[in-house]
Amino acid sequence: MTKDDLYPYMTECAAEAARVARGVTAAQLGDPTHCPDWDLRALVNHWVLYTSYGLEHRALRKQLPEELTARDFTADPDWAAAYAAQLDRAVAAWADPAVWEGEVDLGTAALPAAELASMIIKEMAVHGWDVATATGQEYHVSAGAARLVLDVVETHGDLYRQYDGFADPVPVPDDAPVFDRALASSGRNPRQGARAGR
Repeated sequence: MTKDDLYPYMTECAAEAARVARGVTAAQLGDPTHCPDWDLRALVNHWVLYTSYGLEHRALRKQLPEELTARDFTADPDWAAAYAAQLDRAVAAWADPAVWEGEVDLGTAALPAAELASMIIKEMAVHGWDVATATGQEYHVSAGAARLVLDVVETHGDLYRQYDGFADPVPVPDDAPVFDRALASSGRNPRQGARAGR
């Protein structure tokens, strides 16, 4: 996969993440989610950290500072607007073709930049669905982006499960929509909004 393959889906999923975030109310942040041990605030903070700040820092080949990893982004009443602005900065950082070359050092390992980008797009989409589901919203994804997410989930599923990022796959019909299959493969129930893992 190259920048030409992936960048449109990064842009699409970032825009959808920003839309879903704007639909979250302050009153919902303490609500439970289908992610074990995570209320909505914890889920949103994870989502914001890795899909916007993490995305930009990976483009710049920088590690996330502790100040960001410890921040409660939702403490800012305008966190959704700040998230949208940070997503814009992150996506803009990946507009440079040079960013897609070589590998990105993750500290414990290194991954080709395009492969890492595809995994963060998956995070945008899957956690975007998580947040949408927890707040009674719909989540929208194109056929192409859904196929990408499914490919990433199937390629890296065992790795995510090793770190409790995914639960065991949930059975779905063979003719289920592609995004439903991606959700199910990651341990989520696309029909009930229920899952385990993160």
